[in-house]
Amino acid sequence: MINSYVIDRRLNGKNKSAVNRRRFLERYRKHIKKAVNEAVNKRSITDMEHGESISIPQEDIHEPTIGHGQGGTRTIVNPGNKEFNTGDRIRKPQGGAGQGQGGGDASNTGEGMDDFTFTITQDEFLEFLFEDLELPNLVRKDLKEMSDFVYRHAGFTNQGVPNRINIVRSMRNAHARRIALSGKSRRRVKELKGLIEDEMAKDEALRDGRALADWQEELQRLETKIKRLPFIDDFDLRYNRNEKVPVPSNAAVMFCLMDVSGSMTQNTKDMAKRFFLLLYMFLRRNYEKIEVVFIRHHTSAKEVDEEEFFYSRETGGTIVSSALRMMSDIVKDRYPPNAWNIYAAQASDGDNWNDDSPQCRELLANSIMPLVQYYSYIEITPRDHQALWYAYEQVRKEYPDSFAMEQIIDPSDIYPVFRQLFQRKSA
Repeated sequence: MINSYVIDRRLNGKNKSAVNRRRFLERYRKHIKKAVNEAVNKRSITDMEHGESISIPQEDIHEPTIGHGQGGTRTIVNPGNKEFNTGDRIRKPQGGAGQGQGGGDASNTGEGMDDFTFTITQDEFLEFLFEDLELPNLVRKDLKEMSDFVYRHAGFTNQGVPNRINIVRSMRNAHARRIALSGKSRRRVKELKGLIEDEMAKDEALRDGRALADWQEELQRLETKIKRLPFIDDFDLRYNRNEKVPVPSNAAVMFCLMDVSGSMTQNTKDMAKRFFLLLYMFLRRNYEKIEVVFIRHHTSAKEVDEEEFFYSRETGGTIVSSALRMMSDIVKDRYPPNAWNIYAAQASDGDNWNDDSPQCRELLANSIMPLVQYYSYIEITPRDHQALWYAYEQVRKEYPDSFAMEQIIDPSDIYPVFRQLFQRKSA
């Protein structure tokens, strides 16, 4: 049996083999995954304009070599030989005499080989980060806005610029015009040619010379008339007509809600930031337009920018329902559910006024969950759960497909928890 291999040598936009690049990325997947996971901790939540630089240690790109072992039979020619005759058996040189090439990592000048470094693209970065994940309840809503336009063919017009002339359609019109204008004359020409042919077939004595001359004169006049018709006229010209058509853009909004009371340390906020970053990047894989709304809260809620959201400190107690109520109001005012795909992520250390937790459950179940595609709650604390967690558990029972909650204790839990929340569901 003969195996056949087809090698795709088509080039990508940068004149490099896309197939070879894909094979290379698969080979060093472990190093790339490690670099991608480390990069998550360094980036801003909206910093999505580049890929990532990957370094592979020199020893991991070492290529295996094939050498000859001891023994075996081979034939060689030794020029200038004075010691051996034909048929003599020569023992191979023994190894370990210091004649090898060595690893090549160091020299007496102190120079060595650097790690191999290359860059993956933005799409490759996201592919490695979110492989085996899916976006729950991905719903394509009505178009939010028509911000992009493309020009598409929309028929023909009899006016336009020369570079848009449609030659085929113009020649077709010209041919049809000539047929229409000369149809009667062409039928008469055919008739006259038949009469003349019949008359010429008669004996010369029986021919009607006068009638024959009239027919020939009329035939010449009609043929001249047909030839005077222009091959193409301005009336025949047709131009391609292009129409500006809006391109739909699927829109999504991501609500980030976080407790910023005195119990939330900067370390806790940093862990929340990494989770929000992962969710934002994940949404970018599925939607062309993403807006982010930051809502922080202690005893009252406030919509802020990213810098204030993650790095400001507040003191006092915690009333979570204030943030949920503000989110509900913003959705009603700015993000109608029939036009936006709405996602929300909430981070907290679990502290809340006990009397407020039932209100949070009611707000979520009745006002927010019917409007959103997915709501994820992470509780960043090593302590036992409090009233807020148990109130949210009741919401999860009511909305098992669109509400998820997990606990995070240290930074190493962030990505596993994210994968748990967004893991690909089996069919």
